[in-house]
Amino acid sequence: MNKNIKDEFPFFLNNKEVTYLDSAASSLKLNSVIKRLTDYYVNNGTNIHRGVYKLSHEATEAFEATRVNVAKLINSKTEEVIFTKGTTDSLNKLAFSLSSLINEGDEIITSELEHHSSLLPWQEIARLKNAKLVYVPLNDEGRITVDNFKKVINNNTKIVALTHVSNALGFLTPIKEIVKEVRKYNAYVILDAAQSISHMKIDVKDLDIDFLAFSAHKMYGPNGVGVLYGKDHLLRKIPPFEFGGEMAHLVNKDISTYKDIPHKFEAGTPVIGEVIAFNEAVLFFLNNDMEKHYKNELLLKEYLVNELLKIDDIIIYNKSAESPIITLNIKDIHPHDAASILDEYNVYVRAGHHCAQLVNKHLEVVSTLRVSIGVYNNKKDLEMFIFAIKKAIEFFKQFGWYNAN
Repeated sequence: MNKNIKDEFPFFLNNKEVTYLDSAASSLKLNSVIKRLTDYYVNNGTNIHRGVYKLSHEATEAFEATRVNVAKLINSKTEEVIFTKGTTDSLNKLAFSLSSLINEGDEIITSELEHHSSLLPWQEIARLKNAKLVYVPLNDEGRITVDNFKKVINNNTKIVALTHVSNALGFLTPIKEIVKEVRKYNAYVILDAAQSISHMKIDVKDLDIDFLAFSAHKMYGPNGVGVLYGKDHLLRKIPPFEFGGEMAHLVNKDISTYKDIPHKFEAGTPVIGEVIAFNEAVLFFLNNDMEKHYKNELLLKEYLVNELLKIDDIIIYNKSAESPIITLNIKDIHPHDAASILDEYNVYVRAGHHCAQLVNKHLEVVSTLRVSIGVYNNKKDLEMFIFAIKKAIEFFKQFGWYNAN
């Protein structure tokens, strides 16, 4: 582990006292990302693809270079990479396009672990198309298993939309084994990789998934940029989800034609500077030993779990998660109250339902505290969290809120 990894994140220069443990919500930004974004707006700022002049050409080349490197990162073809506003945008737009393939009586498989952006679009499409939304039963631990998946897939299944890593519990879905089951049927697999892309290697060819979505802001890149991957023949098959400039080929009064992929799905002017800056984050992943970082993150997670188990009335819901996400509560204390006390010690964690309310219903809790570890975290950060959580418990005891039930 690079001992000076925090030096690559200027956030820590101006927030030296902050312990940031909320990377699952949004990661901090690399200095190289910020510099590249600033450089575009200061020294270029032109539109792409349309201009024949030098600066437009340079911006286009830089924009498309990001696409090339994203394809390298996930082992796809360059034309299979589509830029969107984020994972939510990708999943919603994809659902809109795929809805043209859904008929009455078709079944859509999802799970209670899904982020709302992976669930709600299919709820709506199922309602509009009179299709059936089917949930993979979770096991006692709250995981998706291959055996339980086999119980729900059948010849009526048209879509399988699942998370790769739960943003609320951190469990890894056995997607490769699930895809093998799906291939026995005529269905498409959509993988929400928002929480996995920054920790583990994703090879779309090896997994054989049909579609993949993730966000730049979860992987030390800029806000407002997402990626939608799709197998080329499927992207050519489904209709565009937006219409307008750039994606049009020949426009006539009655009917028009559209460009080939990926531009077929990129209507209008994108967030050019942000996509160009995203390339720096992608290069960070390509040029560093991310498997080593991932192993270190898991060691930190294991350390924190073991230390928390020593504290009375701490409830941990995902001790065995394969990602550096720890979901917990202090018994009888609302997570928002706990997070407010942690904030007084400059310890930043997430409190709430994490846009995954079905997880809370499964756990039978109102909400939870979520600690999420990033590449820049170290043991000192976790020691500070432990100190702050103990102080929070002392505070609640002092005012009689602790163990009030």
